Amino acid sequence: MDQEERFRLVWRKSSYTHPDKANCVEIGFGGVSVVGVRDSKDTAGPALMFSPRKWSAFLTAGKAGAFDRT
Repeated sequence: MDQEERFRLVWRKSSYTHPDKANCVEIGFGGVSVVGVRDSKDTAGPALMFSPRKWSAFLTAGKAGAFDRT
């Protein structure tokens, strides 16, 4: 994915983010081909890109507690 394609993603930030704080990640959706993750403080900076399948696996693992600290 090139820079231009990355900027066409529809980016969303959690509704739980405090309006005065910018320290959050944003998730970008680009149809059926890509899901992006970026730092909300640096929206023009680098972003991680995942296939929808990999993103779904990540969410499933998170919901199952795979990343919980004990």
